[in-house]
Amino acid sequence: MGSQSEQFNIVNLFYESAKKYPEKTAIIYQNKNISFKELEYQVTETANYFLSKGIKKGDRAMVFIPMSIDLYRIVLALFRIGATAVFLDEWVGKKRMEECCKVANCKVFIGILKARIFSWFSFELRKIPIKLGLKYSKINSNYTFAPTKREDTALITFTTGSTGTPKAAKRTHGFLENQFNALIEKIQPSESEIDMPVLPIVLLINLGTGSTSVIADYKISKPNSLQPEKIIVQLKKHAVNRIIASPFFVKEISKYIIKRKIILPEIKKIFTGGAPVFPSEAKTYNAAFKMAAIEVVYGSTEAEPISSINVHNLITEKDKILSQGLKVGKPDKSVQVKIIKIIDQDISIKSLDELINLELEFGTIGEIIVTGDHVLSEYFNNDQALKRNKIFIQDKCWHRTGDSGYIDDSGILFLTGRCATLIYKDTEIISPFIYENYFQTIDGVELGTILILNKKLTAIIELNDASLKNSVKNIIYDLDISFKDLIFIKRIPRDPRHNSKIDYSKLTAELARN
Repeated sequence: MGSQSEQFNIVNLFYESAKKYPEKTAIIYQNKNISFKELEYQVTETANYFLSKGIKKGDRAMVFIPMSIDLYRIVLALFRIGATAVFLDEWVGKKRMEECCKVANCKVFIGILKARIFSWFSFELRKIPIKLGLKYSKINSNYTFAPTKREDTALITFTTGSTGTPKAAKRTHGFLENQFNALIEKIQPSESEIDMPVLPIVLLINLGTGSTSVIADYKISKPNSLQPEKIIVQLKKHAVNRIIASPFFVKEISKYIIKRKIILPEIKKIFTGGAPVFPSEAKTYNAAFKMAAIEVVYGSTEAEPISSINVHNLITEKDKILSQGLKVGKPDKSVQVKIIKIIDQDISIKSLDELINLELEFGTIGEIIVTGDHVLSEYFNNDQALKRNKIFIQDKCWHRTGDSGYIDDSGILFLTGRCATLIYKDTEIISPFIYENYFQTIDGVELGTILILNKKLTAIIELNDASLKNSVKNIIYDLDISFKDLIFIKRIPRDPRHNSKIDYSKLTAELARN
């Protein structure tokens, strides 16, 4: 890793791959294939086109394009000219998009036709002066690309939260390199691998390492429209040997494979993350992909990866789930993890000694904080989020994950849920997360959690087999914890990004209406 002031552009990793593997397929999307050489040519042409339109180094360009060849051509071209790609997930609605616009204050909007039409009906989007589609005109003259440094901003993404001012994660060229190196160490990609990356950032890594990427026939903005049979066809047709996707995606594909007794011996590696994977779900993965090494990665937008665990190690934990939380493995060697007291306010300290005073003993539940070269230290235009989520001591930035957990005396990290969802009852701390883990092991239960409703400890359960409702009820009421109420709900709301984590604010609002 070079010094901050050194000239560097993250796009160079892709250009190096293009030189090594010019004729190799870079991306397969629908019925289209593009080689590294052709993509390199198109990226350079698009970069020249952007410069001709008055887009320059330092300008922010909002990109609203589904995963496709066009998305990566455009993002790489923005990197190439030193502009900042402001990436919006496909699932964002009008309100969230406008909130992101206010934060990012972009000069450019690049989107599919539907998004550009929509932009004319949005006050915030109408203020953006330059609006472009996906096609570009060939420019006869080549422009000079301004040099970039490691500290120059390359990418801005937004965290999942649906309330309050959006947290805009600001990634510099140097930070992206650090994050790529940490993930590459975890994934161990090779140029011979053919990957199906359902997480957009991973495809960028593949472009920098020479791996071929197959974009799943799947609309991320509508996760429930996933058709596993289409994915299986792609996996077989393109001889995919690695999958990197959300737990929801892996689970649905696994269930389909088990039901149809399909064997996919070509799949050698699976990585999943973005939401908790409990032992019962890990067992499903393992049953579907018996020949694959399956790793569950724990991390967040601001720190990826933090730790990881093989599904075999998860499966063996099934008998301990009501006492210890969710095992997520030893912290990655690229990070340092601490467990501190749960404090529901900004933490402003100036010395390591003050931080040590907040640190808890092994086995004690507290907030998980993390530091490392690939741990985000900046948000864009959001000082409030910075104060709330970061602790700066000397040259280190500690990120407050907002997750509760503990480290045992062997150095293994355990999750016990979001700090904000912990229930304090008398002198006891109750973790809904631990019960969510347990509920998934009950026959007939798809998902469940616990909340305090009307001052009563209440279990909320989503069934996958209504005929088992009475037996589920009996099992839950027989638990050591004393539930005062039990509510069966048709569907518990999930997070919009991965469709895997419980959206507690939506759930609470929904229950209040009923």
